[in-house]
Amino acid sequence: MQSLGSIRRDFAPWADPEVRPYIVFENVTKRFGDFTAVNNLSLSIYEREFFALLGASGCGKSTLLRMLAGFDDPTAGRILLDGQDLRGIPPYRRPVNMMFQSYALFPHMTVEQNVAFGLKQEGMAKPEIAQRVAEMLKLVKLTQFAKRKPHQLSGGQRQRVALARSVAKRPKVLLLDEPLGALDKKLREETQFELMDLQQNLGLTFVIVTHDQEEAMTMADRIAILEKGEVMQVATPAEIYEAPGSRYVASFVGNINMFEGTLARHDGNGTEIRLADGMVIRSESGANVPAGTQVAFAIRPEKIAVSSRPPADGLNAAEGEIYDIAYLGDMTVYNVRLANGQMVKTTSLNASRVVQDPLTWHDRAWISFRPDAGVILTR
Repeated sequence: MQSLGSIRRDFAPWADPEVRPYIVFENVTKRFGDFTAVNNLSLSIYEREFFALLGASGCGKSTLLRMLAGFDDPTAGRILLDGQDLRGIPPYRRPVNMMFQSYALFPHMTVEQNVAFGLKQEGMAKPEIAQRVAEMLKLVKLTQFAKRKPHQLSGGQRQRVALARSVAKRPKVLLLDEPLGALDKKLREETQFELMDLQQNLGLTFVIVTHDQEEAMTMADRIAILEKGEVMQVATPAEIYEAPGSRYVASFVGNINMFEGTLARHDGNGTEIRLADGMVIRSESGANVPAGTQVAFAIRPEKIAVSSRPPADGLNAAEGEIYDIAYLGDMTVYNVRLANGQMVKTTSLNASRVVQDPLTWHDRAWISFRPDAGVILTR
C-alpha cells in the first residue's frame, strides 16, 4: 500500500483490530437547552496517542473535552476510559488532567509551588513532592526558574509551568484546550515540537483541542475534523490533507481548488471528469460511483504548475490570466483566472534566486497538473 505524505513514526494502533481503544465516545450527545453541541458522536482514541480535535468555533470540540474531564455530563451516550464508564465519576476522581489556555497559575506562588500544588492536595509526602517537582521542572527546562513567580516569566515559560503542573500528577490522559493560543507565532511553533517530545518521553495520551490547522497537522498522530457536533473525518494528518473524505474537509484544511463536473468514465485506465466548459480532467483517483454522477476534483495549489507555455502533452491543462501574485519568500502564490471565470490558486517553490519563467499581472498563463495530483470527491 502506498503511503500518503511523510512517515511520522511507527505508531498506528488504530490499524490493528486486536488493539482496544483507550478512550471511547459512544453515541454521545450533549444539549444545552435547544442547542445541540454534540450530536450522536462516536470516536475512539488509543493509548499513547497524540489526538487532535480540530474545527471551527462552536463545532463541539471543547464540549467533548469538558465531558471527558467530567465538567459536563453527556445528555445521551457514554464515555469510556480504559474500559470504565466515566458517568458519575467527578473530575477529581478521574485519571485525567486538563491544561487550559489561560494557564490559571497562582500568582502568589513560585514556579515550584505551582507545580507542587496538586501533589500536596493529594497528600503526597514532602520528599516525594520535592523529587517529582524537580523531575517536572527538568523535563520542561525550567529548573533555574524554580523560585520565580509567574509575573517574572515569559508567556512561553508560563505555558511550560502550567504543563509541568498538569503532568506532575502523572495522569493517564492529558487534555489540552487551545494550550498555545496565547503565544506568538514563532514561540508557538517551537512549543509544538516541545509538546511532541514531552508526550513521547512521558508516554501519556494527549488530547488537544485547537482551531489551528497547522498546530494539529504538526503535533497529532490523528485528527478528528468536527462540524456542528459531528465527526466529518478521522485520519492521520497526511490522509486528511492528501485524501480528504468530503468537500468540507478538503476546504477546511489548507488551500484547495475544486473543479466541479460529471464523471464521464471510470475504468482500469483511470477516471475522466467532464467540466461544464468542456475541459476533461484525467485522474488516477478512483470513484465508486456510476458514470453521470456529479463529482468534484480537488487539488492542492502546490500540485498545480503555472507557466507561460502549455505543457507538451496537453494533459489536464487550461489557459488563463494571472490575476494576483503574492511573493512570500519561500514561495510565490499565483491566482489564475480561467476563461470560464474560475479562479485557480497555485504555489511555486522559490528554490532558486533566479526566476526562469517570469510571470506578472495580466500575463496569459497555463495551469497544468498530473493525473495523480488530485482526489475525486463525491460528497
